[in-house]
Amino acid sequence: MALLGWLSLALWPLIFAASFAQTSTNATFDPLQYVDVLIGSTNEGNVFSGATMPYGMAKAVADTDSPSNQGGFTGDNSNITGFSVMHDSGTGGSPSLGNFALFPYSSCEGDIVDGCVYPKNSRKTHYVNESLKASPGYFALTLDSGVGVEMTTAHHTSLFKFRFPETDASGNVSKPLLLMDLTDLSNSRQDNGTVSVDEESGRMAGSARFVSSFGTGSYVLYFCADFSGAPIRDNGIFVNSRASTDVKDLTISRSINGYPLPGGAFVRFDRPEDGYIYARVSTSFISSEKACESSELEIPDFDFNSTLSDAEDAWRTKLSPIKITSTGVDDSLVTNFYSGIYRTMVNPQDYTGENPLWESDEPYFDSFYCLWDSFRSQIPFLTVVDPHIVSRISRSLIDTYRHLGWLPDCRMTLSKGYTQGGSNADNVLVDAFLKGIDEDVDWNTGYEAIVKDAEEEPFDWCCNGRGGLDSWKRLGYIPVQDFDYKGFGTMTRSISRTLEYSYNDFVIAQMASVLGGKQADVEKYLERSNNWKNLFRDDQKSFIYATDGSSTDTGYIGFFQPKYLNETWGFQDPLTCSNIDDNATSSCSLQNTAVETFESSIWEYSFFVPHDQATLISTFGGPSSFVSRLDYLHDTNITYIGNEPAFLTVFQYHYAGRPALSARRSHFYIPRFFSPTRGGLPGNDDSGAMGSYVAFSMMGLFPNPGQNVYLIIPPFFESVSITSPISNKTAVVRNVNFDPSYEAIYIRSATLDGEPYTKNWIDHSFFTEGKELVLTLGRNESAWGTRMEDLPPSLGSYEGFGGSGTRRFRRERDHSWQRPDLHVGGSWGL
Repeated sequence: MALLGWLSLALWPLIFAASFAQTSTNATFDPLQYVDVLIGSTNEGNVFSGATMPYGMAKAVADTDSPSNQGGFTGDNSNITGFSVMHDSGTGGSPSLGNFALFPYSSCEGDIVDGCVYPKNSRKTHYVNESLKASPGYFALTLDSGVGVEMTTAHHTSLFKFRFPETDASGNVSKPLLLMDLTDLSNSRQDNGTVSVDEESGRMAGSARFVSSFGTGSYVLYFCADFSGAPIRDNGIFVNSRASTDVKDLTISRSINGYPLPGGAFVRFDRPEDGYIYARVSTSFISSEKACESSELEIPDFDFNSTLSDAEDAWRTKLSPIKITSTGVDDSLVTNFYSGIYRTMVNPQDYTGENPLWESDEPYFDSFYCLWDSFRSQIPFLTVVDPHIVSRISRSLIDTYRHLGWLPDCRMTLSKGYTQGGSNADNVLVDAFLKGIDEDVDWNTGYEAIVKDAEEEPFDWCCNGRGGLDSWKRLGYIPVQDFDYKGFGTMTRSISRTLEYSYNDFVIAQMASVLGGKQADVEKYLERSNNWKNLFRDDQKSFIYATDGSSTDTGYIGFFQPKYLNETWGFQDPLTCSNIDDNATSSCSLQNTAVETFESSIWEYSFFVPHDQATLISTFGGPSSFVSRLDYLHDTNITYIGNEPAFLTVFQYHYAGRPALSARRSHFYIPRFFSPTRGGLPGNDDSGAMGSYVAFSMMGLFPNPGQNVYLIIPPFFESVSITSPISNKTAVVRNVNFDPSYEAIYIRSATLDGEPYTKNWIDHSFFTEGKELVLTLGRNESAWGTRMEDLPPSLGSYEGFGGSGTRRFRRERDHSWQRPDLHVGGSWGL
C-alpha cells in the first residue's frame, strides 16, 4: 500500500461530486437499494456475494477458480466451476465450504451422457460480465454457454432457477443436464462421499466428509436436492469423466493422488416450454432426511419470487433500525454505509438444530471466523442493532463451554478453530453483559467460563483457552520460549498474548464487580490486567532500515519487547510485521517460526491497552507524545487498516484529549481505503469486521469493545437515528452545520437531550433510552471533549491535562454504573 500521509480534506468535493442522496427517515425508505453485496468481491476482500438470509445457513453463489475464492465468487474474471450452497464470508486462509456444487449444460454432445464434461477443472467456464446481478437474497449471472442462473435462499435451503436457451451450441434443441458434484471449494472431500438418485423423482440425497478451514477437525455434511419445471428424461451417477444412467448409487473414495476423485450425480430433462428448470437444495449436519424436511418446509412449491421476497423482507427488517438523513451526500457514501451494515449479518451463521455433537435446547452458532476479529466491532455493532441475535450468540458460546469445556475462539463447521491471541470470547461475553444483553442468558455460567480461561490451561491451547498460565501467574507475562509442559500450542506471540491476556483479565474484573460478591476476583484480575507493563522496555529505540543497509531513527523511545523465563530481555524489531516491513522472511501468523506479535507489529500493539489508556499515555511521555506516536503510526503507513488491530487506533486520540483528530483520521481512511467498489476493502472482510468498522465510523460512535464506552465523532451524515429493538426507543445523532464536503468535521459543542454535553464518549444507555445527541460542527478543532473530566474511563489516572479530577473505573461495591439497565443517568465511571 502506497504511503499516503494526510491528504487534504478539500479533496472530498472532487471525490464525491456526482449524484446525491436525500435519504429520509420516513417509512418509505428502503435500505436494500443502498446495499451492494459485491463490495469486497475482488482484491482479496473474500466476501460472500451470493444469496442468503441474515445469519443464514444456506448461502448460494457461483464458485470460481480464483486463488482468492474463499467466499465462493470473485469478480476478477475467473472461471465459474459450479454453484454451491454453503459458504463463509470474508475469511482468510484456505477456502471454506462451497459444498455440493451444481453445474448446468444445455445438452450433452451427441445427446449421450458421456458427452458432457464432469470434472470441475475441465468443465469450468466464464460468464457474461454484463449479466452479473446481486442484491440481498439474490444472485444471478449467465454462463458463456447461454445458460442463465438465478438463486435465492431460505434459512437452510437454496433455490436455483436455471434458464436454458432453446437450442444448444450446435443448433439442436436443448436437452438440459444438471450435475451435482461431491466436492467443496478447497477440494477437501475425504473418503466415502455418497449420493443416491431416485429414478422417478430425480431427488438426489447423500453426504460427504470435508476438512474444516482454519481449524482442527472435519465434518460430515448431508444434502437433499429436488428438481422441478420439466419432465425428467433420465438420471444417474458420474465418476471422473464418465457417467451412467444404469447406476443410481455411488460411494466414492478420495483417491490416492491427494486430489479428490470427481464424482456425483446428474439428472437430464426435456426442455421446458418456458426454458426454466428449478433446483431446490438443502443441507444438514444431521442427515439427508433432515435436509429434505427443511427444503420441503421452507420452499414447498419451488416459488422463486415468494422465496426471494421473504429473503428481502428479512434483510429489510434487520437493516431498518438505522436510518439517515444525508442531504447533499453522494449516493456512494450511503451505499458504503448500508453495505457495511449488511455484511455484519452474514456471519456468524445460525446452525440451531443442526448440531450433531450434543443435544441442547440452546441456540448453536457457527462460523466464528474468528472472535479475535469480530470482538472489536462486529459483534458490538450487532449489540446496538440486533441485540436479540447477540443474546443467542452469547447463549451459544456459553452452551459450547458447557458441552466442550471451553469457550471457542474460532469455530467453523462444528470444529475448533485456531486461537490467534487471547481468549476473545471473554471480551465478547463481557461486552454483551455490560450493555444489558440478558435475554435468557445464563450469565453465572458465562462468568464461570471466562474464569476458567484465566485459571486453567487446556491441553491444546492452540484452539481454546490460554497457554502459559503458570508463567502468566508467576512472572506476570508470557515469556518468549516459555517452558510449558501442561498445554501445547505454537510457542510464539509472547508479546501480543501478554497484552491480550491483560485485557481479558480486565474484562473479567468488570463482570465480577457487577455480579457482586466477588471482590477477591475483582482485585485479582485488575492486578493481572496490569501485566502489560512488564514487557515495556523504556530504553528501546526503533529504526527504519533502507535496502542499502542504512537506517533512520524514528525518534521514539520505549516499546514492548519479549522477555525470557529468567526475566532478561529478548529483542524484536518494533517494525517487524508492520505494513512497511519488507523482509520477505518475516513470519507473522501462526507459523512455528513466527514472531512475538500476531499479524501486527510491536509499534501497533504498543497501543493495545484498551483499559488503561491513561497509564499508557503517561508511559509514552504524556498526551502530546502519545498523539505524536499515533500520528507517526498512521502517517508513515506502519499500521494496516485492513487488519483489525488498527481499528481502535483511529479513535484513540480521544484518550489524549484530541477527539477532533479521531474525526480527521476516520475521514482519512473512509472512503480512500473503504470504497463501495468490488475491490473496495483494504483486506479480507473477516466475517463482517471491516463492514462494522465502516458502519460504526460513519455512524459517529465507535466502541472500545469490552467496555460500556462509545467514542464520539460527527456522523458522516446530517443525522443518524437508531431504533433499539429492545426498548423501541430511537436514539438520534444530529449534526448542526453539517458540511457534505467534510471540511467542517470538528465538534464545537454538543448537547445530550437538550443539556450541554462535554464528554467525548457516551455509554450504551444512549441507544436503549433513545437519547438525542446534537453536535455543532466547525472547520477548526475546538476545546470540546479535551478536558480531563471529558475523557473516557481508564484504570489508571490521567495526568497532564487541563481541567480537574480523574477518570477511573470505580472499584467500590456499588458497581451499578457499569450496566445501563442498572443505573440512572447516562454517565459512569466518574
